Amino acid sequence: MDHTCFVSQEGGALSNLEDNSTSGNWYVLYTKPRWEKKVDERLKSRGFESYCPINKVERRWSDRRKIVHEPLFKSYVFVRVSAENLWGPAEIPGVLNYVYWLKKPAIVRSQEIDIIKRFLKDFQNVQVESIPQFVTNDPVEVVSGPFMDHKGLVLEPRNNRSRVLLHTLGFALIAEMENTDLRKVEPIS
Repeated sequence: MDHTCFVSQEGGALSNLEDNSTSGNWYVLYTKPRWEKKVDERLKSRGFESYCPINKVERRWSDRRKIVHEPLFKSYVFVRVSAENLWGPAEIPGVLNYVYWLKKPAIVRSQEIDIIKRFLKDFQNVQVESIPQFVTNDPVEVVSGPFMDHKGLVLEPRNNRSRVLLHTLGFALIAEMENTDLRKVEPIS
């Protein structure tokens, strides 16, 4: 999950018991560090349906072992809310903002929440790893910027940027580009 593109919250205060129904969409809230469980409890106490995925992790000390319960996603809590009550959860102490996608609060499908719940029920010591958007040798097309509409190959994928090999004017150009400026295409012939 990427929490870039935060915008300031808008809208006024909502009633204390905003939305305890199961209608609405799931959204992702970005919280203060180590506030995930507190935010989850506060959301529920105000009538919101929320979910803070908890991972059971074995911790070892020199004299003992213990299973501890910690949030699976650091600084993230899911909340289900209707569009009318969207800004209620953002007013909870500990919430910094929604996670945004394309300048709107990101919506998470219910099926994805169910998958996370089932997965955590069946497994413990789960690790979260972000997967790169591109892998080495992925054929891509540049969708914006000075090389727009040119095709190339990903040489080195990174988190938000990739090094791309572009063939133009009989030369091989290597450029580091934002992943948002690239899209995967069929292999170059």
